[in-house]
Order: sequence, then structure tokens, then C-alpha cells
Amino acid sequence: MNKLLNRYPLFSIMNKLILVGIIIVVIASALLYYNYNIINVSNNNYATSSSNSSKGAVEAKTPTQAQDPTSSMQQQQEEEQRRLLTLPELFSKVEQSVVQITVQKGNARGVGSGFVYDNQGHIVTNYHVVEGASKVTVTFLDGTSYRASIVGSDPYTDLAIVKVDVSDSSKLVPLPLADSSMLRVGEQVAAIGNPFGLSGSMTAGIVSQLGRMLETANGFSIPDVIQTDAAINPGNSGGPLLNMYGEVVGVNTAIASRTGEFAGIGFAIPSNTVKKIVPVLISEHRYRHPWLGVSGIDVTPEIAEALGLKEARGFLVIDVVADSPAAKAGVKGGSNAKVISIDNRIIKLGGDVIVGVDDIQVRRISDILIYLQREKSVNDTITLHVIRDGKEISIDVVLGERPNILETP
Repeated sequence: MNKLLNRYPLFSIMNKLILVGIIIVVIASALLYYNYNIINVSNNNYATSSSNSSKGAVEAKTPTQAQDPTSSMQQQQEEEQRRLLTLPELFSKVEQSVVQITVQKGNARGVGSGFVYDNQGHIVTNYHVVEGASKVTVTFLDGTSYRASIVGSDPYTDLAIVKVDVSDSSKLVPLPLADSSMLRVGEQVAAIGNPFGLSGSMTAGIVSQLGRMLETANGFSIPDVIQTDAAINPGNSGGPLLNMYGEVVGVNTAIASRTGEFAGIGFAIPSNTVKKIVPVLISEHRYRHPWLGVSGIDVTPEIAEALGLKEARGFLVIDVVADSPAAKAGVKGGSNAKVISIDNRIIKLGGDVIVGVDDIQVRRISDILIYLQREKSVNDTITLHVIRDGKEISIDVVLGERPNILETP
């Protein structure tokens, strides 16, 4: 081979040039690849650094995808507002929105709580706090007091609205209302109010249960109530029950106690009921509740056996109010010809057993009341699914307005 190269020197030079060219190409490619990675890593680091330095930014944008600074700021504010708060942070955020309500009823004086609903001076409280009051006074966190007028009230949900005329609008800091349908049992909540007149007191606990029926002193049944173990005492009535975002999930209204003091079971009207009732109380001063016009009893195993039902669920209609929506639609009540005795109570049989309303399964009367309160209004049409004489039939009913003297579904 060496002899061949020595004989043809041009061939040797060409091979050497080719070899050198290959080496140069390899080196150049390596350098380009190295430089590209450095630039790419640098750009990635810059994008990450920019993202970390601005809480509102999420990704590095190309010139055609530039983010609106106003939109970014709004997003940042929303994220901060929805941040879970500690209990001290929660109290600091809402304390100026919670008020003390003092009422004069004859020679008696009472104290309750409330919270700012809007910038027009409307305050949410309980119906039973202001019921029969000749004088209402609202006191803010800084101690300033104002005479208040009762704008509207609703005994069926124990809600009321009072209004104050405040010259300093900075005192009016409305509390946001949460979606109470998103509550879960076990979720942490806090109650703020004026128990025993001790203004600005906060207690904490959890949501113990949802969808409770609350029997009030006036004989009304309030459906869809929140149960909590956050301490609620006399004077807390009308104050807010809050989630850990500082939003109202309920209005504290009552306790279950044999002594009159807190025993671990408190109740609050859910915020979704407030959203539905309060605007109407402000505009019309009263709320017209949908009404069916029946009374009866939840089906028990004894009733199911007597009626030949496969399972103990539904609501047995015992009486139908004359000229009520149910009566006009042909809903059937019980008969004295067939009765049974349960726990020394005589129960008339033969009436319709309501097992469904529209697409909702009915297990007990609370299912009907909660559905009507959440979803329906006066003059709406509902379809009752009832068992009559062993067969299931459907009955359309146009809902009327609940009379004040009655507390039937």
C-alpha cells in the first residue's frame, strides 16, 4: 500500500484531505449541538424564573400569545381570595362584616347577630331575632350603632333582613355567599357572633351532617338545614357560619339542647337558601313558598307491612287540605274505615303513598320539602309518583302558595 501511495502522491493527498474534512465536520456538529443545548436550557431557565417571580404568570408566551396584564392580575386576586385561611386569618378577614343586633320587645331586651349582605346597608339575621321587635339597633365592630328597620322576614326559613342608613360606606363590607351544595360532612367551619352578648366571638368545628329537618318553636319545619358542632349559643342567632375561604355557608339559627346551652349540636340555614330567599325579601318584603297541601307520616316497617309494600320508604298521605293544590289534582287521603295503631297513635290507611317527585326518589317527607324549597316556586307544576291500591300512578300538581296558618308540605 505504501508503495502505491509513494507511486501516486496525488491519491495520498486526497485521502488526507478527506480525512481532515470528516474530522472538521464532526467537530463542528458537536459544537453546534452543545451551543443549542446551552441556549435551550437558558431559555427554559428564563421562562421558569419569570413564572416564579410573577405569581399570576403560568407559562412563557410567544409574542402572539402575550397575556393581558389585567387578566393576570384578576386571576391572581381570585386565587388569593380562594386561598384556604387559618382561623386567625379567617377572623381578621370577616370580623368587620359581622354585627350585633339588639332588639326591644315590650319590656324585654334581646341580643342576636347578623352580617352585612350588600353595600346598600342590608343585614341578614334570623326571623326569630327580630320577630315582634319595636326597636332594632345594629352595632358594628368599632362600636358605632345605628337604628335599623325591618325590610322583610320569612318564618318558614327563619330569615330576616334589616337595613341601616350608614353615612360611612366603608363600614359596609359584604360577606360572599358560598355554594352550600358543595359542603361535605367533616368540612371545617367557623361560627362568628355575639353569644350571651359577648361581641365578636368565634368558635370552630365541622359540618356534622347535611339536609336536616329543624322543628322550630313556632311549629314550623325548616328543611335542608346544616348541622354543625361549632359552638352556637344564645346571641349567635343570625350570625354567619363560614367555610375556610371566608365565605358564608349558612346562617346560625338554633341548637339542640335540654339545658338551653350548647350541647354539641347546632343548626344553620344553608347559604343557597339565603341566595333564593333574601333578594325576594328585599324587593317584595315576603317570600311566597310553594305548597302542596297534604299531611301524613313517613312509611315505617309497620305501615309497609299493613299496606303490602315491598319496602318501608315513601310518605303516606293521611289528610288532604280542602281546595289545596293536592286536592284539586286528585291526591287521595286516608280513610277512617281502615286504621292501624302504632305506639298508641291511630293512623288512617288507604291514602296515596308518595314515592317520587319528578325525577327525585322520596324516602320521607324531608325529601319533598327540600326539593320544593331548592327547586320550585309557586305556580310550578310537579309530577307526583304515588302508590295507590298496589299500583304506581303519576299525578300532575300545580303548586300553590303556602298559607301562613299552615305548616304542611
